[in-house]
Amino acid sequence: MRPLLCCLGLAMLLGPCLACPAACSCSTKKNGRLLAECAYKDLQEVPMGLSSNVTILTLSANRISRLGQGSFAEVPEVQSLWLGYNQIGAVEPGAFASLVHLKNLDLSHNKMADFPWQDLRNLSGLQILKMNNNRLAGLPRDAFRSLKDLRSLWLNDNELTTLAEGTFDNLPSLSQLQLFNNPFNCSCKVFWLKKWAENTSVSVTKGGSTLCAAPGRLKGRAVTDIPDHHCVAPSAQLTYLSNLDNAVTYDGLTLTLHCSVAGSPPPEIRWKIQTSARRVEISGPNVARDGSVKQSPERFLVFKNGTMAIPKFGKEDEGIYTCLAVNDVGTRDVSVNVALAGSENPAEDLLRDDPQASHLGGGRCYKGDEMDPSGAGEKLVIVYHMPRGSKGGAGGAVPQLRLGTLLLALGVALCC
Repeated sequence: MRPLLCCLGLAMLLGPCLACPAACSCSTKKNGRLLAECAYKDLQEVPMGLSSNVTILTLSANRISRLGQGSFAEVPEVQSLWLGYNQIGAVEPGAFASLVHLKNLDLSHNKMADFPWQDLRNLSGLQILKMNNNRLAGLPRDAFRSLKDLRSLWLNDNELTTLAEGTFDNLPSLSQLQLFNNPFNCSCKVFWLKKWAENTSVSVTKGGSTLCAAPGRLKGRAVTDIPDHHCVAPSAQLTYLSNLDNAVTYDGLTLTLHCSVAGSPPPEIRWKIQTSARRVEISGPNVARDGSVKQSPERFLVFKNGTMAIPKFGKEDEGIYTCLAVNDVGTRDVSVNVALAGSENPAEDLLRDDPQASHLGGGRCYKGDEMDPSGAGEKLVIVYHMPRGSKGGAGGAVPQLRLGTLLLALGVALCC
């Protein structure tokens, strides 16, 4: 009787540690870790009845097609989870979020086209992540940001055509990256990857296997061999157009700025205006080729050639005017702070108030006056006045106005 009770007692003590589904084989390793071996069992889902003490769970080479939010609720202590060579196509958000002790995760050779990337935020101890041989077509820029201990990342043999710049930032422990056999579109959107690979200490699969699938002229060429001249970061130059001597303008001053840009591919021009009362962002031209203006609540006229005109420029329009040049390689911006003043003798008034101010006087303005990079963001003061006798005549004719004096607080050229 006593031996039977001893056996029962021992079984009660070991039972929770050795709880094991019928389809699995469970054992304790020499290092004390509990292994649940459930590979090659033709399983269609994660089996129930696993011990909460399992630290190694092998589910490779089954027929599992879906992972639910509670699929691994029974094994919160798991450190190594092997799910390769299944048919996993759907993963619910939260499926991995509670596995905070996870160090190794293998999801290779499945059918995943998407993944709940937010689950990785809790897996800060993850060291190996295998997602190769799936159907992933894209990754969020911050997908791996929380994985400070990640050493090995496998993304090869997916359907990735591009990667957002910074995808592999904030991975201080990363030493191995597999990216080969993805159909990369080698536009300038992946040019950053070439530069990153040239400067990183991470071991990246040789460029001969990380090839361009598009565009045609680069097909079959290594991503790391994208020619530098194909991708040039933008430059921008902001110019004041002051050819108003013989122009009939609106009833008031028309401020005109021109943004000249360069780069490859040709940059898109955007504008940002910050005044004391509002902030305006204009992402493209709003004046058509025929001169018609698209419906817009704002009165800033933006042309395709990079020119912006502000009719009836007044004190409420004072502020910072920024031109942005944007292409696939990056963004460059150049700004000027515009203020307005009026006087019968504007040059003398300004120089009296600010002896360091330079000016282009004599009532002349030069087309293409450039603003100095050293003065970026400094005050550009435009002083103008209504010439005597220029009031509108009979019939309400639009008066002819001229820009009296242009004064720049610092310099006459602004470019980047």
